[in-house]
Amino acid sequence: MTVTVPASAASQTESQAKERPLPLDQLFDNTAVSDDARPAGADFDGSGGSLSAQDLTAAGWTPGRSLTVQGASLTWPRRAPGEPDNVRADGQSVRVRGHGDALAFLVAGTGGGEESGTGVVRYRDGSRASYRLTASDWRGGPLATKAVALPHINTPGGQLAEKARLYVVTVPLARGRAVDSVELPRTGDLHVFALSVRPESRGWTGSWAASASGYTAVGPWTDRTLRLVVHTSAGGPRVRIRLDNTFAATPVRIGGATVAVQASGASPRGAPVPLSFRDSGGSEGVEIPAGAQAFSDPLGFDVPADSNLLVSFHLPGTVTAAPVHSLAVQQSYVSEPGDHAADAAPDAYTSTILNWPLLTGVDVADGRGAGQGEGRGDERGDGLGSVVVLGDSITDGEKSTRDANRRWPNLLATRLQKQSVVPRYGVLNHGISANRVVTDRYPGDGVSTDTGGVSALHRLDRDVLAQTSARTVVVFLGVNDVRWGARAEQVVDGLREVAERARGRGLRVVAATIAPCEGEARCTAEVDAERVAVNQWIRSGAGSDFGSGSGSGFDGVLDFDAVLRDPGHPSRMRSAYDSGDHLHPGDAGLAALADSVDLELL
Repeated sequence: MTVTVPASAASQTESQAKERPLPLDQLFDNTAVSDDARPAGADFDGSGGSLSAQDLTAAGWTPGRSLTVQGASLTWPRRAPGEPDNVRADGQSVRVRGHGDALAFLVAGTGGGEESGTGVVRYRDGSRASYRLTASDWRGGPLATKAVALPHINTPGGQLAEKARLYVVTVPLARGRAVDSVELPRTGDLHVFALSVRPESRGWTGSWAASASGYTAVGPWTDRTLRLVVHTSAGGPRVRIRLDNTFAATPVRIGGATVAVQASGASPRGAPVPLSFRDSGGSEGVEIPAGAQAFSDPLGFDVPADSNLLVSFHLPGTVTAAPVHSLAVQQSYVSEPGDHAADAAPDAYTSTILNWPLLTGVDVADGRGAGQGEGRGDERGDGLGSVVVLGDSITDGEKSTRDANRRWPNLLATRLQKQSVVPRYGVLNHGISANRVVTDRYPGDGVSTDTGGVSALHRLDRDVLAQTSARTVVVFLGVNDVRWGARAEQVVDGLREVAERARGRGLRVVAATIAPCEGEARCTAEVDAERVAVNQWIRSGAGSDFGSGSGSGFDGVLDFDAVLRDPGHPSRMRSAYDSGDHLHPGDAGLAALADSVDLELL
C-alpha cells in the first residue's frame, strides 16, 4: 500500500531531521555505488554516473571497513551496491562525539568543480564554531590530494575508463572541547560518506618520518621481508610505527613486523621485538587498503634518541609496486623468501635497497598518556612535540655521506637532544628530492619513475598537519620552482598559503631563505633574480599580518642563504660548503645549516 505524505508534513519531517542530530548513516539520501552488472542502480552525480562496487572491493574499500587516513578512522558505508550510501550536504545535523584536533570528512563533489560551504560544530559545553569544508570533484579533482582513485566510472550506457576520486578533508577543532554534533554545509553537490573526530594521542612524539615521494615499481617481492634502517630523533620507552599505502590502487598485506636497535648492517642489538596491529582481526599483521595507513599497537620498547633502528616487516604476497621515499641516503635490506622479521642474525638479508618503501613514521612515548590505538599526535602540553621540516633535496640529504645521518635535520635533532633551553622536540624530515612548492612532480596516481613528490601545497595535510605531535613547521623550499621557470610571485603565493594553512591549525611557522646555486646548469642570472626576490619577501617581516601585505608573516626566519653564500660572490655557495654540484651543500654545509638554527624559534 502506498502512503502519501502531505507536502507540509514532509517539510516538517525534513526540518526536524536537520535540527535533531542523527548518525550519518540515518541521513543517507544519495546512492553513489553500483554493481558493474547493474550500473543504473546508482546515480551519484545526477547524470547517472556512479562508483564501481567491484573497483572499491579491489582497492580494499569494502562495506563497513574502517579506514585510517591522515590519522583519522573513517568507516566506509556498510551498504550494498544500489543502497543509499552518502549524504548530500544541506544543513543536516549529524551526531558526532569525541575529543580531537580535527574533524575528518570522507567526501567528493559532483558539481564539476570544487564544492565549498560553511557548517557548524556544536560542543558539549554549549559553545559552537563555524568551519569551512571544501570537496574536490569526483571526476576532475586533483589526483595529488585524493585518498583513493578508482579506475572506472559506471554509467547506464556502460563503464568508462575514467578515474573516480574520493577525498579525505580535515578541518580544525577547538582543542580540549568535546564535540557533540556537526551541522553540514548547505551545498547540494558536496557528498559526505563518512565523518569522524580525529583523536589526539596523549604522550606521543614523532621521532622519525619520511614522505611518500612516489609510487614506483619494486622487486617484484614475493614472500620477502624488508629490514629498513631509520634514525631516531627523540627517544622513549614506548614505540609504534606507521605504514602508509599512499598513492596505491590496491591493498598491501603486511605479515610479521618487528623493531630492534641496530648493531650494524642488518644485525640487531638483541632479538627483534614483535609489533602487533589491533585492526588485523586477530590474524598476524595487517592489510592496508589503497590510500590508507596502519599504526602498530603501542609497544614497550626502549628507543634510544639519536640512534638507528631496524624496522622489519614481512610481505607475504607479491608486491610489484609500492609507495616509497626514494632518497633514503641509507642502505636497508631485503631477505630471501620467508618471514625473517624476527631473525636475530642477518644471514637471510642478502639484498639491499636505498629507499624506504611503505614505512612513513616511528613515534615514541613516555608511557604515561599513550593510549592503545589512538591515531596521531598528543594534546598540547602532553609529550614533547615535533618539528616538521618541509623541504627538498637539501633537506632530504642529497650529497650527504650515506649511512652517516648527516642530513641537516638529523644534526638539528642532535642539538636539541643535547640542550635544555627548549623542549627536546622530535624532528621529522619531510624533505623530498626535486620537490616544489606549487607544482607536482609525481602526478599523485599510478606507477611512475618520477619520485619528486606532489607539491608542498598538495602534501601539506598529509606530511605536516597530520604528523604526530607537530608543533612547528620549518619550510625550506623554492629553489626547484625557480630553477624550472616559476616566478617569484608564484612561489611567494605558495609559501603564503602553506603558512596560512599551518597557522590555521595552531602550528608555529618558520621559513628558510633559498640557498644560492650559481654554477649549476639551471641557476642562471634570471633564476637568481627570482630567488633573491623570494628571499626578500621571506625576510620582510616575521610576525607581520599575512593580510596586510607588509611582511611575510612567518613566526621566524632562518637565513640559510646568508649561512651558505660566498660573502664575495653572494649568488654562489661558498666552496667549503659546496658538495661540488653548486646546488647541494656537502656535509660541512649541512652542519652549518643545523648549527645556525636559533632553537628558540622552534
